[in-house]
Amino acid sequence: MEQYAIKGGNPLVGEVEIGGAKNASLPIIAASIMTDETVQVDNIPDVRDTNVLLDAMQGIGVLINRKDRHSVSINASQIHDFVVDGDNIRKIRASYYFIGALLAKYKSAVVALPGGCDIGCRAIDQHIKGFCALGADVKIEYGLIKAHAERLRGSHIYMDMVSVGATINIMMAAALAEGTTIIENAAKEPHVVDLANFLNSMGANIKGAGTDVIRIKGVHNLHGTEYAIIPDQIEAGTFMFAAAITKGDITVKNVIPKHLESITAKLLEIGCEIEESDDAVRVVAAKPLRHTQVKTLPYPGFPTDMQPQITVALALSTGTSIVTESIFENRFKYVDELIRMGASIKVEGNTAIVNGGAQYTGASINAPDLRAGAALVLAALAAEGYSIIEDIHYIQRGYEDFHLKLQMLGAQIEKVDSQRELQKFKLKIG
Repeated sequence: MEQYAIKGGNPLVGEVEIGGAKNASLPIIAASIMTDETVQVDNIPDVRDTNVLLDAMQGIGVLINRKDRHSVSINASQIHDFVVDGDNIRKIRASYYFIGALLAKYKSAVVALPGGCDIGCRAIDQHIKGFCALGADVKIEYGLIKAHAERLRGSHIYMDMVSVGATINIMMAAALAEGTTIIENAAKEPHVVDLANFLNSMGANIKGAGTDVIRIKGVHNLHGTEYAIIPDQIEAGTFMFAAAITKGDITVKNVIPKHLESITAKLLEIGCEIEESDDAVRVVAAKPLRHTQVKTLPYPGFPTDMQPQITVALALSTGTSIVTESIFENRFKYVDELIRMGASIKVEGNTAIVNGGAQYTGASINAPDLRAGAALVLAALAAEGYSIIEDIHYIQRGYEDFHLKLQMLGAQIEKVDSQRELQKFKLKIG
């Protein structure tokens, strides 16, 4: 079983290049099947989730041609099956994007119920509500979501709660529906905007993405396109907090600083220095970190996917901080692992009370999910001594070459899969 072996204590210094956004790539890859013409998607991150999605598409007859590690050509003119199932696809959350895409194009979809990280209840009721409003019949049987429609008609849909996945799925289905669809209380995340831009480049008519009201005029068909995915704001934010946690100096390149404003604001609050340019952000942590309060919120608020990373930083700061998780109720599962490394954190419901001043020490710990796993790696890089991170397959779901990028910044980290390799790492590091 692969692990990360880490010796902490080095400030991370240098430049790191950010890849394409996983959360934008997944719906865009799924939406590429909504035309019979060839679609080329560039700047795709080479991570487990995107590869599982592409493999699932091949399973239903989609022609996949990998131009290189980050570019893929997709042709869905030979789809022979509307059933997307299998052990791997059941393990990722993004499986449900096939419902909107297949329903839009073929008026029929049968897709495995989504999996992904166990960070709390992520119901699909808003997705179903949207599909039904467009005229589909939806039911759940034997672990599958089954959606069928004679025809899809535009509708006025008010989301009971802000849901990125439901906004994306409804937007895809409505793009090929008859008439106009209005989605109110829509999610505003950058990857919602990126999908809208992608669909528009295929001939869709979507306006208002990035606001809480999205208007979609259905079109008869979509055409091929070539499109590049936006940079990954969560990967960028993770490396920004790597600078804060290790007392480092990191320039994060190939980013859209506008997407990082809530992250940048918190880093400034806790005492980091920030320099922004058109497509890069530099984070310098030359002073002791200060405490703060943070609450996760839908975009443009502080991202739930950055909550573990800021908590790792706040445990090292002076004073007491309060971290409130308003999106997912199981997002503090990593805290027990952090306490084993020396943190002083008490979780009460959806709130963590973080008593700063910790000095992390190395330990053998488990990554409970994708973002918490990455945050625990950062804690290990700030810790005294050696750490082992188990279950790194979670981290590999969303971070491409994570340990290699950290190595380039001066981190002492290796991916190992045996006791012998671990001993070699320890002998090399000394």
